Amino acid sequence: MTLIFKSARLLFRPLDETDLDLSIALWTDPEVVKYITGIPSTKEALAKQLPISMRRCAGGCIGVWSLTEIASDEKIGSAILLPLPIEEDDTNWDLVTGDHLPDGDIEIGYTLIPSYWGKGFATEACKRLLQFAFEESPLEEIVATIDAGNSASRRVLEKSGLVCEGLRLAYAEQIPGFRITRQQWIDQNSL
Repeated sequence: MTLIFKSARLLFRPLDETDLDLSIALWTDPEVVKYITGIPSTKEALAKQLPISMRRCAGGCIGVWSLTEIASDEKIGSAILLPLPIEEDDTNWDLVTGDHLPDGDIEIGYTLIPSYWGKGFATEACKRLLQFAFEESPLEEIVATIDAGNSASRRVLEKSGLVCEGLRLAYAEQIPGFRITRQQWIDQNSL
């Protein structure tokens, strides 16, 4: 399994210590966090969090990827496959360790710098990470959740083949949940 891969316009590579600038650009921006945490982070908190966010497990298939636009060589966002928090309001990073898949649902997600919104990058990132999950990893299904007001993210998930299953408990609240199985992904991509 290779953890560095490309889509048409994006390079995916595991988050590393050189990505503090990207973390700061994303997680201190009120627009970016509006539907995620709602509260921008501080540079100090992000510097402390970065080594934890670099954790990977299950042969590396669970973790965070940095997204770089190939044409400009600019970091534009991140994408995740991480354990979905149910009763907690954030990822339990203790589950992202070892060579096994964590118990429970694995969530796909993406964040982009706002100047890259509306250009198809989120959908491209989501589709390519699903391809990685179902072709390169043992994952049998992927879930996603959104803030009910985030219609743009809903469109990305639906264009990527995930199906809304109504409200579900995640992040300690009832929010819209989406799911796709390996077989559904194969069926959608064999047409």
